[in-house]
Amino acid sequence: MNNAVNDGVWSGSWVAERLGVELVGDDGLKDLLGLALRRNPKRAHLLVSHVLGKHVPQSPSVVYGYGVDLGRRVRDLLGADEAGRAVVLGYAETATGLGHSVADGLGLAPYLHSTRRPVPGVATAGGFEESHSHATSHLLLPQDPALLAGDGPLVLVDDEFSTGNTVLNTVRDLHARYPRPRYVVVALVDMRSVADAGRLEQFAREIGARVDLVAAASGAVRLPEGVLEKGQELVARYESEGAAQGVRSPAGASWPVAQFPAPPKQGVADAASPEARGAARPAPSATPGARGAACPAPSATPGARGAACPAPSATPEARGTAGSAPTPLGARGTARPAPAHPHSDDNRNHPIAARVDLRWPHGLPDGGRHGFTPAHRTRLENALPAMAARLAEALPEDAHRVHVLGFEELMYAPLRLARELEQVTRAEVRYSTTTRSPVLAVDDPGYAIRSRLVFPAHDDPADGPGERYAYNVAGAGFDAVVAVVDSAADTPELHAPGGLLDQLAAHTPQVLLAVVPSYVPEPRNVPERPAMLPEPLRGPDFSSYPPDEVGWLLQDLSDVSLEAPTEEREEAIQSGGAHYAESLPVEYQPSEQYQELFHTALEESAARLARAVGAVTEIVLTERSSRPVLVSLARAGTPVGVLMRRWARFRYGLDLPHYAVSIVRGRGIDANALRWLAAHHDPRDVVFVDGWTGKGAITRELADAIKEFEASDGVTGFDPEIAVLADPGSCVRTYGTREDFLIPSACLNSTVSGLISRTVLRADLVGPNDFHGAKFYRELAGTDVSVAFLDAVSARFPEVLDAVDTQAKELLSGDRAPTWEGWAAVERISEEYGIHDVNLVKPGVGETTRVLLRRVPWKILARAGAGADLDHVRLLAEQRGVPVEEVAELPYTCVGLIHPKYTRGATGADGRAVTV
Repeated sequence: MNNAVNDGVWSGSWVAERLGVELVGDDGLKDLLGLALRRNPKRAHLLVSHVLGKHVPQSPSVVYGYGVDLGRRVRDLLGADEAGRAVVLGYAETATGLGHSVADGLGLAPYLHSTRRPVPGVATAGGFEESHSHATSHLLLPQDPALLAGDGPLVLVDDEFSTGNTVLNTVRDLHARYPRPRYVVVALVDMRSVADAGRLEQFAREIGARVDLVAAASGAVRLPEGVLEKGQELVARYESEGAAQGVRSPAGASWPVAQFPAPPKQGVADAASPEARGAARPAPSATPGARGAACPAPSATPGARGAACPAPSATPEARGTAGSAPTPLGARGTARPAPAHPHSDDNRNHPIAARVDLRWPHGLPDGGRHGFTPAHRTRLENALPAMAARLAEALPEDAHRVHVLGFEELMYAPLRLARELEQVTRAEVRYSTTTRSPVLAVDDPGYAIRSRLVFPAHDDPADGPGERYAYNVAGAGFDAVVAVVDSAADTPELHAPGGLLDQLAAHTPQVLLAVVPSYVPEPRNVPERPAMLPEPLRGPDFSSYPPDEVGWLLQDLSDVSLEAPTEEREEAIQSGGAHYAESLPVEYQPSEQYQELFHTALEESAARLARAVGAVTEIVLTERSSRPVLVSLARAGTPVGVLMRRWARFRYGLDLPHYAVSIVRGRGIDANALRWLAAHHDPRDVVFVDGWTGKGAITRELADAIKEFEASDGVTGFDPEIAVLADPGSCVRTYGTREDFLIPSACLNSTVSGLISRTVLRADLVGPNDFHGAKFYRELAGTDVSVAFLDAVSARFPEVLDAVDTQAKELLSGDRAPTWEGWAAVERISEEYGIHDVNLVKPGVGETTRVLLRRVPWKILARAGAGADLDHVRLLAEQRGVPVEEVAELPYTCVGLIHPKYTRGATGADGRAVTV
């Protein structure tokens, strides 16, 4: 297989010759690294390590030995006392196994690695960005929140140290939360420029901490001007040449693949090798004594093998046959047929892979995603011999070359299994893992990625379906491949035609599958916290919505008397004796005429609503998260959140979580609801939802509340940007339309919102550890139109598909930056009409309707010529004796005005009376 050197040819020479890239540094640097090309707008070249165990199959003793040796060097650097208090943090996905090995070499250090897989029920302890990566966001999910909170050294482990940006981002985030006096950065290679090295030193001085660096080798990559564009052109040319050849995968999908120097004669993809035409591949050289060479391993433990790295045999029949799997989703919205599960009738008698029961110890973590302690390490060491023996027993008797293939972040467990297998079998054992990183494959001795297997993601990743890769496995002449995955990745996609196991089976006589149980931590008992918050309330016990439509993060106050006549309630608020959220207005009971107006308005606006729902949902799925957690601001946002959830299910088959939470003007969002969400979901996936914007007061309220929550709880990731159907005030950038039109759910109160009241926040009812409260008006079931409203709008989804695609495309390509025009307009109106308080100006159809339902406003301003959108407003105003004044150039369809000189019930931003 491709090691650092093939018959004197460096595995970076192909890239170096074509792009003018130079690799300079320590003796032996080129033995550690090769070069390849990737499609990445930030960096064209890829440093390919021959001792990491990611892209290049390598002896597991070599891979593990390099990590352990680096750990021992860190131990020597720190001294026994500090080494005993150190914590090791590895980076996903490439350095998870390396970091774990460093922790082993360090001795008694607990280990944690970052992850790109959110785990429900595990709170995020931090996160950072890897700016140059194809998948940038990292999460920290320790089972023990105190793991990162000590003052001992933090050892940060990555495969390469190129610019230092990732380390700077990490330390900046963690030092703000858990300051400590010392950090150690560990990498296989230090490739920083002089300027980048100085930047790290300056940063260390700024935070008042010591930062040391330990690396196996150091050097630099010299890049000529224009290398990024030239590299992208080279990748595009080789991919297009492959596509032009019409190369097809076993499943029949055409893929762009590199065909160099000539296309193979039979169903090949991603590599055209001399071996495919009968030529043997040159054997790599091994230099047993050289420090940093690709083959000799620093001894990890006494008696460890790995002193030599024998050249892989070239098997003409297996060479150059790397197939590609079809993308699981083509154009957005295209349905994907469900693949057969390995235990289904279709596959029962013809399994792709033979399963090996490892008998993994119960409760032992599969890796460091949630932390791995010295006690865990002892359990694993004791269990490894028996697990490796089971693998050895399952191998074919005549197997000479065996490959153990790990899975993305799951690197350490497969590595340790492979290394133990290396001790108990006569076969040559190699190890590498699958990856998310797309890299061009060119079968040339001077190129580091000789072949590529492409297959669909098979662990239901949070960022949605996509391609995954295994490099330098196809055509390597392995007699057996042992695929090691965690149970979260043991899905139908893994076993489907075109899936990973199917691809492997095309290139080796025997595929074995070993599944390690995915470790999910038990909820921790935290004494300083109150008892666990209750699960969300759901219909039919609370609300008239079906239970799967929404979970209410509220407490049920249905048995508490909270309503007061409007005049009494507002007088109490104006006198300063009560906050508006401490009581409820008497629910408005619509007349028969008003109900008819509602149904007419719904019929006329349902298609327009459906377009807005579809457009805002498409924007959320495109820009915010492929698997968003919808969190509606109760109660006006709740019907909108349900409709967005229905669109995602209708269009993509997604079953999105949806909750409703309370936000109170002047008092912020329910912090306990945020705590519940952070404990059960990744805050980065949370999208707050509301019906519409007026002047943007709630938008600002939410942003301030999220800042306060981050400061008080240390939980980050919640994005205060609200997604709304209509944004006439230009206050947000995630919306379906900026038209000010009638959203019929604004016409009614609880009877269009699941029979739920406004939310309540009163000290004698809502303690510091309780959700905010609300009432369920069961007695109004006879007039409830909540589900009818949702059904009327979602019934229009099929007919608006094309319009939604057009609208979403226009919005995504246009300038949606908030201008806050609504706020400026409200300020003008407030001064023009002598109100002098923007909180008493209620802009837009929705806000005007709500002020008519809950208050007695001074007057209504209506845009001259406004039509049926205002029929219900005119009727409500007539019933309440409120004048409607037409205005020629009103920026909204209508505006409701409250004047403290004339009207009781006017309240300011803090919910208390406004005086003039």
